[in-house]
Amino acid sequence: MDHQGQLRRAALALGIPADEVSRFIQHLRLSIRLSGGSSGVPVGQFGGLPRLPVGMDWPSDGVSPLPFIFSVDCAALPRVDGFGLPADGSLLFFLDHEQAAATGERRYGQVVYVPAGADTEVAAGSTGHAFVDRQYDVGATLRAEFPDWFGADEDDEDEEDDLSPFRQQLARDLEHDLPHLDELCALANDLWPPDNGYASAYIGGYADKEVIKSIAEQTLAWREKTGEIVIPVAKWYSHVEKETHRLTIEWVSLARFPVDNEFYYRSDGSFVIRHDDLTAGRLDKALSVAELIP
Repeated sequence: MDHQGQLRRAALALGIPADEVSRFIQHLRLSIRLSGGSSGVPVGQFGGLPRLPVGMDWPSDGVSPLPFIFSVDCAALPRVDGFGLPADGSLLFFLDHEQAAATGERRYGQVVYVPAGADTEVAAGSTGHAFVDRQYDVGATLRAEFPDWFGADEDDEDEEDDLSPFRQQLARDLEHDLPHLDELCALANDLWPPDNGYASAYIGGYADKEVIKSIAEQTLAWREKTGEIVIPVAKWYSHVEKETHRLTIEWVSLARFPVDNEFYYRSDGSFVIRHDDLTAGRLDKALSVAELIP
């Protein structure tokens, strides 16, 4: 479906100028919401035993098997403008969220792509193992997402005077470029509504801003270490803020999902990837991220 065209037609019917609609569409992302209990055709499986290519070992961290989180049938998922998922085949996500959160090491998360037509078999294992969770099917719906600098987060109560100079400039640019921002966001939410009930996972959309900020800090620190740039201490936060903004556009959320954990208030897992790596099928470039909040 031509989602951009759908929004464009609806916005033009409200009298919003075409060039403003085009600018807004550049920032709009649609995520695929996966949830159980859907009456539609299943698009994926959570828990249970995954189907892996014949002869492939269960993904591990080099010592222990990685917990299987879920898999999706790419051909069954809704197609989203500008989101370069494979057109067919399956994506399988494995993550040891506790070890990933404790160490930050990539080896505790893996994304496995199984091409369409590949010979597969149910992976050897037992539903009684700790790395195998309860199995259930999920359906898919779409949800509109906006960048955090749109100010669409109801929890962000900062006044413009309290924002950094960079954020103040972003706010002024938005006011100039998107005078109908509120109407356009409302329209997108009407077409692809926000959450309604529990979601098992989201495919696509914007990556968590704290994840992108961490990548920005690591990127700048590496460039400093290699002598490519020199950042005065007083300017560090400003550089991180600008780099985070740039990377927010460059990176996309491949998957994000809550993980059950009796010891923490919230336990989240996610995989992020650059747009160009996803489009080129370089799924091994996806970064796994886990967060545990006591």
